[in-house]
Amino acid sequence: MENTKVLFISQEITPYLPENELSVMARNLPQGIQERGKEIRTFMPRFGSINERRNQLHEVIRLSGMNLIIDDTDHPLIIKVASIPSARMQVYFIDNEDYFQRKCTTIDEDGTEFADNDERALFFARGVLETTKKLRWAPDVVHCQGWFTALAPLLIKKTMNDDPFFAKAKVVYSLYNDAFEQTLNKDLRLKLKEMGIADKDLKGLETPDYVALSKVAIALSDGIIQSSAEVHPEVVAFARESGKPFLEFQKEEEYIDAYNAFYDSL
Repeated sequence: MENTKVLFISQEITPYLPENELSVMARNLPQGIQERGKEIRTFMPRFGSINERRNQLHEVIRLSGMNLIIDDTDHPLIIKVASIPSARMQVYFIDNEDYFQRKCTTIDEDGTEFADNDERALFFARGVLETTKKLRWAPDVVHCQGWFTALAPLLIKKTMNDDPFFAKAKVVYSLYNDAFEQTLNKDLRLKLKEMGIADKDLKGLETPDYVALSKVAIALSDGIIQSSAEVHPEVVAFARESGKPFLEFQKEEEYIDAYNAFYDSL
C-alpha cells in the first residue's frame, strides 16, 4: 500500500559497518520498500568504528540535545545523519559519548561482550523512538532488525502505547543468526521496571540471555520474520507457537516483495 510509513530500526547497515547478512539486508530492504511506494526512515547506532569523515556523518542540531535517563543517570542523545546517494536514502545515527565512542560494536578486541550492552541497547531503542517523535513522523510499521533492537517492541507497546505517534504502529521483529553468548546485565529487568513496565511483560528477563531477550521481543511484536536460514531453534519454535503472523525465510531475490506484502497484511 502506498503512503504507508515504515520505520527501520537496524543493528548495523553497510557501508557504515562491514558487510554481513544483517547489514546488507538492512541496507537494501529500506531502499526496496521505498521503491515500492512506501515512505521510510532508517536508524542505526553510531558505533565508534564508523568513520564519520569518510561516510560524511553530520550532527542534526535540531534533533540533538535531549537527555535520556538510564538507571538514574542522564545520558545526552546526539543525532547524526548521512546519505546513501545511490539509494536516495538517509540513515539516522543514535550517538552518545558514554555508549558509542568505543572502537567496537558489541564486542571488544578480545572478543568479550561489553558489560553495558543492555543499557546501550536500551538507550538506542529509546533514542530512535524519541527522535521519531521529534521528526513528527508517525510510522505505520516498525521493523526491528538484530538483537540490539529487541527492546524496541517492548518500549513501543508498553511505554508508548498511548502516544499518538506509535499507538497504531504494527511492530515486526526479524530473527537472525546473531546470538550473543554471555548474559546481559542482570539488572536489566529492574531498569525496565523503573520505566513503568510491569513484571508480567518482563517474564524471562531474570536471566537476560539471547533466548529470553528474543522471546520478549517476539511476545510484544505484531509479526515475526525469519530473516536468516539458520536461527536459534528455541527462538524459532517460540515464534511459530506464538500465534503471531510468521514469515518463513525468503530467498535473496524474493525477500523485498515478500516483506512488503507482509507489512501490508498487518
